[in-house]
Parts: sequence; C-alpha cells; structure tokens
Amino acid sequence: MENDPTLVKCLIWDLDNTLWQGTLAEQDKVALSDAVRKVIVGLDERGILQSVSSRNDFDHAWSRLEELGVAEYFVVPRIGWTPKSGMVKEIADELSFALGTIAFIDDMPAERADVSYHHPEVRCYEAERAAELLELPEFTPTVMTVDGRRRRQMYQAAARRETARSEFAGPDEDFLRTLGIVLRIVRATDEDIIRVEELTLRTSQMNATGVHYSDETLRSLLADESHEVLVVTLDDKFGGYGAVGLLLIEKFEHAWNIKLLATSCRVVFSGAGTILLRWLADAAAKAGVHLVADFRKTDRNRMAEVAYSFAGFRSEDCDCVEEIPPASEPGVERLHLTPTQQEPPSTMTVYATDLRSPEAADLIWGIAGAES
Repeated sequence: MENDPTLVKCLIWDLDNTLWQGTLAEQDKVALSDAVRKVIVGLDERGILQSVSSRNDFDHAWSRLEELGVAEYFVVPRIGWTPKSGMVKEIADELSFALGTIAFIDDMPAERADVSYHHPEVRCYEAERAAELLELPEFTPTVMTVDGRRRRQMYQAAARRETARSEFAGPDEDFLRTLGIVLRIVRATDEDIIRVEELTLRTSQMNATGVHYSDETLRSLLADESHEVLVVTLDDKFGGYGAVGLLLIEKFEHAWNIKLLATSCRVVFSGAGTILLRWLADAAAKAGVHLVADFRKTDRNRMAEVAYSFAGFRSEDCDCVEEIPPASEPGVERLHLTPTQQEPPSTMTVYATDLRSPEAADLIWGIAGAES
C-alpha cells in the first residue's frame, strides 16, 4: 500500500544504556535484557541487518558483545570517539544503503538530535522503545525469503571476500579462480518465486528493462511451456550470495525473446552477468535460434546496456523479430544477436538447465580453474 512505511534495512544500536544495561566505562559488567536479546535475534531472522555506533574503546566494547553472545549479529560496527552522525553515515555507505532505510536507537537525546540534524532521513528511536521494535511495521517485512533470513551471513561473507581480494597480489582473474565459484542457472520453482520477485524490485543497475514482474505473473509463467523462468545463484568458498539473477525468456520458432534480464550488483566483480549472457548465446546457438533482448533505458541501468553491447547485441533488422509480438511496456527496444557457440569460463563452474528440453539433465558449462 502507498502509505506503508519504507522498511528498515539496518538498525544501528548505541551500546551503553541502550543495547545493554549500564555504562561500560564506569562498570566493567553490563547486562543484556531478555527483551533486547529477543529483538536482536528477531530482526536478524527477518533479514534486517544490525550495526553498532558507540562511544567506547573498540576492543573493550567488542569483547563484551562477544561475552554476551551477540557480537556475531552486528556488521560494520563503528565504536570510537567520533560523532554518531558520522558513524551512521559511514555504516550506510559501507553497506551501500540509502539513509532512508537506516534506523538509529540511542538513550541520549543529544545523540539522536545529532543524527537527525545531519541525516533527517534516518529514523531515530529512544532506547525505551527497544522492546517494541518487532511490533512496528517498518521492521516487519510482508514476506520473508530464504535469502532474506540469510542476509547477515551473506554480508559477513562479502566482507571476508573483500578482505581476501584486497590482500591478493595478482590479477583479478587469478583471484576469481581461487574462490571456487559455482554459478547455477536453473528453472524457478514455486518456492523460488518470492525471492525472484524481490530481485526484480531490488535490482536497478543490471535490470535490462526496469520492469517489475509480480508474484502472480511469474507463477503463471512457470506453467507456460513457451516461457522459461530461470533463477541464478552464486556460491564460493566464503559462502552463498543467494539469488543473484533472473532470466525470463519466451521461446519462438526462430528466436528466444529475453523479456527480462536482472542480475545483482553484488556479483558484478565476478563477471557473472557477462558469463550469463555468454552461456545463453551458447545455448541458443546449439538450439539453432537467434536471441532478441528487450531493453528499456532507465536512469540507472547503463550497466545492463553495456553488458548487452559487449555481448554483441545490436539494434538491427532480422526476420526472426517479426514473429515476436510487440512489447507490452512503452519505450522497449529490441536488440538482436545471431549467436555463436562460446568458450566456457575458466573462473567458475556453471551448472545450467538445458533449454532445449524440459526433461533434459542439467549441463556443466565450464570448470573453475580450468585452462581457457
């Protein structure tokens, strides 16, 4: 509904007299109430990230969080002596979250005022309200997906991955080979639809049309033999990324129409979007059909436009386009590719559905670390 509040993506906790009872600098022992512990665990289960902004010595405060058994729930903490408004901005930037999706809870009116003054989009809460957060609509997603419940673990894996990347001395391609990346391209099931729909909502830079497909529409297409609804997942030695891509294809006699291509910005560095298009070109070439991609320029999807261009898609006439009905959305152009078989990647293993037959076994296309 239009009046529903924007969901909070990350709650930032103050520590002293907010998350725990007591002031760490004045008393070595602080206590965590059962009510606050319930909120920490509950928000985590809902896929809402949590962080810390606290005026304390980092090592001292973090060791207390570990002793209380909750340190693992917090990502990108900021514990030090700088203004809280700066800490909040740093956390939002590191997570790549808009400030309007950030919430801040603190017992001190001056700290809340500092954050509100510099970042009016951030929602601030008094410490006394901590126990009621799980009841508020802005902390209550309408639906919960598998990926949502694992969001914190995925961000923590991403941090470990980025650390390893910064410490690796060789080329990016060599680093990718060390990760043991596995890309899976499979037909979506009923259970996948919620997270696939979420992907169309959350992805803008690598969404080729900017079109959102509803849960109802996607479920109806699962039963349509002329359509393929494909979900893309990615895993490596640090953990899973969850659902990172969606392909919606309508099949015609001489062409496959890519009605939607969306991939998460979280996997841009891996080249997954490029490899996805290469796999599709290879599959189309083996099936003896052309590819026709729907593309609608938005103010944020330049990345998708470049990906199609590098893959060889062009605005050009071909008889195969005539058998494809006009796009239902305004402003959509058709990009054409006469595909050729592609060399498989050497940086990841790709398990992919054989699009030539619903009954065919999945294919392995490319082996991580293999010579190209």
